Amino acid sequence: METHVDFASINDLFKRAASKGRFFLYEYEVYDLIRFVGSETPPRYEFLAKDQRFKAEMLNVFPGNKIVLKIVSSQILHKSEVGGVCIVEKDPRQVLSAIRRMRYEIPERMAGLIESEAIMKPAVYSDLKGQALRDAISGDIKGVILVQYMAPDSSEFGNELLVSLRWTREFGMIISAGLGGTDTELYAKRFRKGQAVVAANTALTDGQAFFELFRQTISYRKIAGLTRGRKRIVTDDQLLECFSALVQTGNQFSPVNPEAEFHIEELEINPFAFCDYLMLPLDGLCKFDPYRKPIDPRPVEKIDCLLHPTSIGIVGVSAKSANIGRIILDNVIATGFSMSKITLIHPGLNDLDGVRVIPRLVDLKEKVDLLILAVSATAIKQLVEDILEHDLANSVLLIPGGMGEKKGKERLTAEIKQKIRESRKKNEGPVFVGGNSLGILSHPGKYDAMFIPEKKLPKTRGEHIRKTALISQSGAYMITRMSKLSFLDPAYAVSIGNQIDVTASDILRFMNTLDDIKTVSFYIEGFCDEDGLVFTKAVKEAIPKGKEVILYKAGRTPEGKNATSGHTASIAGDYMVCESCVSQAGAIVAEDFTQFEGLLRLSSTMSDKLVTGNRLAAISNAGYESVGIADNILGEDYQLELAELSQTTHDLLEEVIKTAHLDSLVDVENPIDVTPMAGEGVYESSIRVLLNDKNVDAVIAAIVPLTPILHTLENEAEDFDFTSEKNLIKRISRLAADTTKPLVMVVDSGPLFDPLANALQHSGLPVFRSADRAVSALGKYIDGRLRMSKILDRLIA
Repeated sequence: METHVDFASINDLFKRAASKGRFFLYEYEVYDLIRFVGSETPPRYEFLAKDQRFKAEMLNVFPGNKIVLKIVSSQILHKSEVGGVCIVEKDPRQVLSAIRRMRYEIPERMAGLIESEAIMKPAVYSDLKGQALRDAISGDIKGVILVQYMAPDSSEFGNELLVSLRWTREFGMIISAGLGGTDTELYAKRFRKGQAVVAANTALTDGQAFFELFRQTISYRKIAGLTRGRKRIVTDDQLLECFSALVQTGNQFSPVNPEAEFHIEELEINPFAFCDYLMLPLDGLCKFDPYRKPIDPRPVEKIDCLLHPTSIGIVGVSAKSANIGRIILDNVIATGFSMSKITLIHPGLNDLDGVRVIPRLVDLKEKVDLLILAVSATAIKQLVEDILEHDLANSVLLIPGGMGEKKGKERLTAEIKQKIRESRKKNEGPVFVGGNSLGILSHPGKYDAMFIPEKKLPKTRGEHIRKTALISQSGAYMITRMSKLSFLDPAYAVSIGNQIDVTASDILRFMNTLDDIKTVSFYIEGFCDEDGLVFTKAVKEAIPKGKEVILYKAGRTPEGKNATSGHTASIAGDYMVCESCVSQAGAIVAEDFTQFEGLLRLSSTMSDKLVTGNRLAAISNAGYESVGIADNILGEDYQLELAELSQTTHDLLEEVIKTAHLDSLVDVENPIDVTPMAGEGVYESSIRVLLNDKNVDAVIAAIVPLTPILHTLENEAEDFDFTSEKNLIKRISRLAADTTKPLVMVVDSGPLFDPLANALQHSGLPVFRSADRAVSALGKYIDGRLRMSKILDRLIA
């Protein structure tokens, strides 16, 4: 799409405002900016400064019989709330009267609203009240703009469009579009996800891709005339040009563009109205800043030393008690790391249970690959100084808390960060993980540096192939998943804590270099500055490498944001922006802990399966499960379809049912309820038939194991133990191994049947304990896999 953006004029606009000591544009300047972006229909305007006299001839440039008057003040963002917008006849006497009335009444009205707490008090007025407040509001009024009146085609719901650019701390420059007007925030909260407003990162999208995203919204359906009784009021080409020009503008005036003299903090046009196929910007704001250098990247390649060290040093091991350092040492040794490659730092000892000990950190004769600091936060600063000054390690694991997660402790973290940055100007130095890290488990690196005793968190040792990595900002979340999910045996479990240096994106970028890792899962409370953008790019890079990225992002609600800020020194950002950006890049974002666990189940067992569509077939031996499966095929952000079974499948299933003498009880439909009278043979044959149907993309097989017909307890019958070829476990696991389609099991029952569920899981099947959870997780997973396929197709093209 050809655009007509005048970057030089936009830069000059910013430069003129900055020369006057302000880094925002008044509304009339925003009209100029919109014209420079390429708009053909910015309104005509005339700015009347407060000390300037109104003249009747000013009205001659405006067509029509009406004119719009708008107050100009840096502290009045929502002008309509305080009477700052007025439509009057284009008569000199009426215009002059309205201008004088606005200048007098607005300070009174705004002060009253502030003092009654009906609107938020601007920070510059924080200590003012009464007449002092009114005088300050009056003093900030710079004048009035006279604006061309353009009547929109309709004032009905959905006829106004919001479009914005916004620089976000985590994800960089974001473009948004959706339902506009004064109720935009209300629409965003009340409509289903992605229906009112959509957002994308300008660095990872273009006008066409964003337009395709916008087409899914109610806003597009309204303005494109796709709802009953409506007519189109704007062309697709107009929207495409608008989005393309704004994406280009966002990328040009972005901190990641080293050639930019200024960068946009926020540019919002709310709303665009529409008149006779013209896009009319009715209101706008813009804030900008001088260019600032992006944050320098960390030496990600040194994460190899962190996860695959050849030597380890530990500070903080007690010779007398099982403190945190001693637990870490015991775990490191138990995992099989060579004791001859471990050095402890402890004054007064030469040896501890066969491990070499030196008195001081600076006494290290050779640089270690990994140095673990299991000491109090107060001791960290000096140790970090020694490490940096003497170049003692390639990577450092910071275990202690008290490094920023508690209010009032931010200074220590800031000082350490500054020392790391200054050191990197001289030489590369080590990478630091933590603080407030619970530790790291690396099976490929043959070490376990988590400070949880083995008896409380037993691991599966050995060198068998592991395809999953679990990275968590919360160490507690990481270990509880490992404790409760029997299938979860990660190759790497990394507690990144406060991300004082190494960030979530750094870990993902390194995981992208490891061929064996197929699933990379994250629990994140907050991304570091600009790290969400880098993380998003890393997600996109993971797709062609055959990896699946699963994310749970905490802080979905205001209360959740507040809770995370006091945990691991995270700053929870805008959840909608995070979810939009990482989902569009190809990650699968879980809505809650249970869904995260379900997605892990699916990804760890089905990453090698083909996902070509969303047509689901299901079988159960209980009617409520069949109903529950059908009830849950449509979710907030996924949609499954019940497959229309082919005639061949229908005939084959009828034969299976008839052979089992169930034809008087069972109708062949989807989902199929085979009743509690169905045995192992019915399940095996039915699942095989469903998997072979070309109209079916995935199958759910649900079992209520209490039926006496199925042998679902260990050693329930002599020929049906869990290792028997006749048992359901062997029958279904063979089907799963032989098919390229996803096959998901449900075992809905109490703990008596945990051995059955575990045996199915250990045979390579994803197993859920309720049908609704299985459908929800599978729907989300299939939606994610299909998005990945589209991304991969675009990358190849």
